[in-house]
Amino acid sequence: MSDPSIGSPEEVRLKRRATHVSVAVGVTLALAKLAAWLITGSVTILSSLLDSMVDVIASAVTMMTVSHSLRPPDRSHRFGHGKAEPLGALAQAAFIGGSGLFIVFQAIDRFLDPKPPTGTSVGLAIMGVSILLTLGLVTYQHHVVRRTGSLAIAADRLHYSGDLLTNLAVVAALGLFEYTGALWLDPLVGIAIA
Repeated sequence: MSDPSIGSPEEVRLKRRATHVSVAVGVTLALAKLAAWLITGSVTILSSLLDSMVDVIASAVTMMTVSHSLRPPDRSHRFGHGKAEPLGALAQAAFIGGSGLFIVFQAIDRFLDPKPPTGTSVGLAIMGVSILLTLGLVTYQHHVVRRTGSLAIAADRLHYSGDLLTNLAVVAALGLFEYTGALWLDPLVGIAIA
């Protein structure tokens, strides 16, 4: 018999699956962007890489808080563990803020010591795949949030939705650099992403 305070068995299954998918996509994106950054040296790709690394941490926190919130009430928590989800959403906000500051410092360094990105076609291809994977994840998370009302998964979805804009900005910066050769584009977009 299921505990109504944690949702139906179907809702529990959806929440767990969504958190596992989020972590898997986050790790895949981080590894792909690491390769892209090593090839290009681009600050915008570095900013997207750091964001993906934060995503992995944030998604892992979401997975842990959702798992904790799904535990039934016990002697210490008579009304269940549902409050763990909002705490996971708060932790994600802290991770995102810290990574933004790091990116700003990297971009300022690139302004002071300009270096052109290399291998931009590979970087553009990897970012295109990143956009498709992120779009798929956001679509799936939207479905899960609609069915379960999970605050932690909604926060994770919001973060990945923002990543779509970040990834598009990286593509625009690399494409404009290819077209114009303007060295200031890469750090400027890095700061904008931060």
